[in-house]
Amino acid sequence: MERKKVRVFTSGSFDLFHVGHLNILEKSAALGDELIVGVSTDELIEEYKGMKPIIPFEQRFRIVASLKCVTKAVKQVKLTEVAQLQQEGIDVVTIGDDWINKYLEGLEWMKSQPGKEVIYFPYTPGVSTTLIKKDVIERTNQIVAAALQREAELDYNWKEDEVK
Repeated sequence: MERKKVRVFTSGSFDLFHVGHLNILEKSAALGDELIVGVSTDELIEEYKGMKPIIPFEQRFRIVASLKCVTKAVKQVKLTEVAQLQQEGIDVVTIGDDWINKYLEGLEWMKSQPGKEVIYFPYTPGVSTTLIKKDVIERTNQIVAAALQREAELDYNWKEDEVK
């Protein structure tokens, strides 16, 4: 008899994709045969985080879908939605450990289903989209000054500009 494939689901914003995102995706993929990843829409992110993502949905979706550890990327319009978990035949949901004491209908449903599981992963220390944004804000003057210096040193004698 053929063994049933274990389908794992995780989701996120995946804004300013970084190694912490990759870590949760790779750890999630290692738990089963297929990894289905929900990519939150811009509207969903704005609804629950109070701000729009930097990278638009279509680009974030394409990045996640292109990763070799991801079997399938799906649009996420509601956080860990029961109907989506049922439709995809999910056996395991993974999520960051900052959600341990927070209510999500889909997580509670998974916990109540025989043979289904919710696994919480710790965040990658020192890495987050918020920390990246903070670093960019703090280093903006330095970043702009370095870019302007590089531009000033460039040779702008383009072939197309030569007088014939």
